Amino acid sequence: MSEYHIGQIFSWDRRTLRDMDDLLEKEGIERDRNLDYSAGLFDDSGRLVATGSCFKNTLRCMAVDSAHQGEGLMNEIVSHLIDVQYRRGNMELFLYTKCSTAKFFSDLGFYEIARVQDRVVFMENRRDGFSGYLKRLKKETAAFSGTPGPETEDGAVILNANPFTLGHQYLVETAAARCRLLHVFVVSEDASLVPFAVRKKLVMEGCSHLSNLVFHETGSYMISSATFPSYFLKDAETVIRSHAMLDIEIFLKIAGALSISRRFVGEEPFSQVTGIYNQVMQAELANRGLSCLVIPRKENAEGVISASRVRQMIHDGQLERLRDAVPPSTYRFFTSEEARPVVEAIQASEEVVHY
Repeated sequence: MSEYHIGQIFSWDRRTLRDMDDLLEKEGIERDRNLDYSAGLFDDSGRLVATGSCFKNTLRCMAVDSAHQGEGLMNEIVSHLIDVQYRRGNMELFLYTKCSTAKFFSDLGFYEIARVQDRVVFMENRRDGFSGYLKRLKKETAAFSGTPGPETEDGAVILNANPFTLGHQYLVETAAARCRLLHVFVVSEDASLVPFAVRKKLVMEGCSHLSNLVFHETGSYMISSATFPSYFLKDAETVIRSHAMLDIEIFLKIAGALSISRRFVGEEPFSQVTGIYNQVMQAELANRGLSCLVIPRKENAEGVISASRVRQMIHDGQLERLRDAVPPSTYRFFTSEEARPVVEAIQASEEVVHY
């Protein structure tokens, strides 16, 4: 491939970024908002003929100029991105692609995890990655040493808990009362102002009074809307529905492995995104023989308790107001010296009411 050279595309290089956007647009792709590395393949005249990007441990926004397809340029881009990821220490890699191009990436050594027909395929570079994750979940469940709940069915809740509030606690308590065993998945992707290690700790401390819980990490298999790719989908609602459908396909595999028949979600009166997400989930899980129960949100004197409102209190330095919105364990953490870096990160953020 001597007639081409590959190089990084920097955020300050506006001209090349415009060329990148033009190339992506020709191939029906919009540059994703979540990118931390981009590369281009250039011909001898310096014209961009192929591009690809990374975000954390995912590969994204890969395209080859239609005039140069069939020359093996995508292989060059993917090989380069994989090398970049390995040098970063990311050995477990993931990508999202159109159904029409999944076979190409399969030939490059990626394995399908789940797909939404005619929309998106989720793939990884390990043959036994997802199956190994399911084995780990089974092992964690087999180690359960608590007291089963009053019901005969097992359920699940998936929490980001950014941070863990009385609303989250109420959701878990309500779900636990309706299950023999409740699987609590904490989103381990670090796309939140409160780091995963802190979120998991606060969830476990805030639920320590419940005896029928099994805690799990989501790993890279259940992701947030913050990092779900939108670059090759038509519009915002399509992105939301596609994310929900992919989440459901993955969850169904997990539910099958753990004999879960119920999923519990919190009601979302404010967010249109979460409202659509919940509607899709209720309909699709019902079609697959599982139930999705929407639990009304807990309120206090200020209204509905939400993590966004709690982050706003922290941002504004009103820590005393947290007492009525979070469990004692969460309050103790945010008023401790240990929490100083997290509090400072929230107070420095320009946008805390989101996600």
